Parts: sequence; C-alpha cells; structure tokens
Amino acid sequence: MSQIKVEDNTLRPYINLDGKLLIKSQGRNLGKFGAAKVHIIERLASRIAVPGHIGKKHKIITSWASGKYSNNMKIVISALEKVEKRKKENPVQVFVRAIETCSPRDEITTIEYGGARYPQSVDVSPLRRVNLAIRWIVQGAYQKSFGKKKKMADSLANEIILASEGNMESYARSKKNESEKQADAAR
Repeated sequence: MSQIKVEDNTLRPYINLDGKLLIKSQGRNLGKFGAAKVHIIERLASRIAVPGHIGKKHKIITSWASGKYSNNMKIVISALEKVEKRKKENPVQVFVRAIETCSPRDEITTIEYGGARYPQSVDVSPLRRVNLAIRWIVQGAYQKSFGKKKKMADSLANEIILASEGNMESYARSKKNESEKQADAAR
C-alpha cells in the first residue's frame, strides 16, 4: 500500500490506503466524511453487497449481493488477483487509477424557478466522485456477468482494467462521459 500513488490531488484525502491487517471497520466510521476513513478495498466490497439502482430499477441484481462480508471480500480478492496476473502490477494501484479516470467532475441537478424545472450543471464533491466511480465499476461488472457464464470476479477484474485504461467499453467510463456531456449541455 505504501507504493500506491493517487495522481488526482482532489481525490487524495478521500481514497484511504492505510495499511491494515484486516480491512474491516465494523461500521464504526461515524461523523462527517466517515466514508473517507474507510479503506478503499472495503468500500468496494461494501458496494458489491448493494450496488444501488440503475435508472429507476432499484433492486439487488443477483444472489452474489448477499450482504455477507466474507463472500463479497472473496469476490474482490479474486478480482484483484486476476488484475495482477493480467496487468503485472499492483492491483490496488490499477483500481485507484480506475477510480481516478471514472470519477465525474460535473453533473446536473434540477433547479425549480417560477414553477419550471431547469437542469443546472454543478461541480461534484471529491467524496461523491469516488463513490460514483466505485458504484459504476460494480454496476458494470454486474451487468456483464448477470445471466451469463462469466463469473462476477472475472467481470469485476475486466471492468477495473478497462476503467483504468480509460477504455470506452468500460461501463464506468461511459457513464462518466455521459454525465459530463449532460452537465456541459446544462450550462
């Protein structure tokens, strides 16, 4: 963990890379910016448990999303091992690079003025940028493995690699592009 570098200065305080023996906080990170104190790998494992809604469909996509921490961590560890085999470098560094390339800088919010609603472009806070990037990486992995022979760990590893390279085949990278295009149109 000590050799990993976060290139984006705004994200550096919000990507926790402290070396730990057991990456589990037991939910003790209360208070303001509590998520920033949680290790980045633990945040990925927690996101696998409940990936969040895609569009209007808010559902747990598969039986993988069980909430069992050990199952989720096995998926993450297996995915990181596959990333290390394919990229021949530190898998956490590849994951951090994927977060940096897939975190949106702008998004839109709705402003109501005089009874009419208008989309307005806003800057995204660094903590939300990290959260969105992790969510999109996990959702992309679920979409590529749901109902197919491909395992979740394989698709998660593939999504992390594609996202770190900035490849547009990555779900997270395409969502970032889409979000920033909408924000540009709403200026």
